[in-house]
Amino acid sequence: MAASQGGSILRYQDTNEIAVLIDADNTQLSKLEFVLREISTRGRIVVKRAYGNWTKPTLGNWDKVLNELAIKAEQQFDYVSGKNATDIALTIDAMDLLARRLYDTFVLVSSDSDFTPLAVKLRESGVEVIGVGTRQTSPSFRNACDVFLFLENLGDNLSPAEAAAADENEMQVVHELLVRACENFSDESGWTNMATAGNYLRRAKPDFDCRNFGFDKLSNLIEAFPQYYEVHRASRPNGPDILYYRVY
Repeated sequence: MAASQGGSILRYQDTNEIAVLIDADNTQLSKLEFVLREISTRGRIVVKRAYGNWTKPTLGNWDKVLNELAIKAEQQFDYVSGKNATDIALTIDAMDLLARRLYDTFVLVSSDSDFTPLAVKLRESGVEVIGVGTRQTSPSFRNACDVFLFLENLGDNLSPAEAAAADENEMQVVHELLVRACENFSDESGWTNMATAGNYLRRAKPDFDCRNFGFDKLSNLIEAFPQYYEVHRASRPNGPDILYYRVY
């Protein structure tokens, strides 16, 4: 649990308290279980809320899934025809939860760029922000988050061939960042710790995810390009190998 001291948030190493807020109008019902599985690897989900006007026929199939996943349904009527008030209801709740200083991470499940200011405010307040949405989500929202996960990656992953064909420009950006990581974090022999590089990639590109390109781990992605990188494994007697790479 997070505790406040002097206006800042302290995080205990053995737990990460998470609030998950879902915009039902702008996410995929079929992916909700996979979203929760993914987020659960990052800590303990304390709050699970979904926001929508549940009287709408388009949300008629949500009740069964919300019950099964123990997600609290927050009803928000549309006050004006053609406009929904879901965004503001979710935002108000997020700020209320933030004021309690109980949560280390806020997860915003939506592809709506209107949540960009909320993500910015939450980060400025000292909590981690994870966004979850489709590949069509605007760069502004994706970059406002500490981490942004694509719904398309949750569940059945793309094969490396499918992913490589999907977006070569994105792969080129990753190569450029890997080179920059070497320039800034390598040792005297030019070797860079892959874990350090991975942390840099996520800071520089919040929507970076090896699964975007069909790989489970950064090491697998790097090893798939032997024409660019040399890989070194340092064995440890009581732990996993430490992986390094350098650019040719």
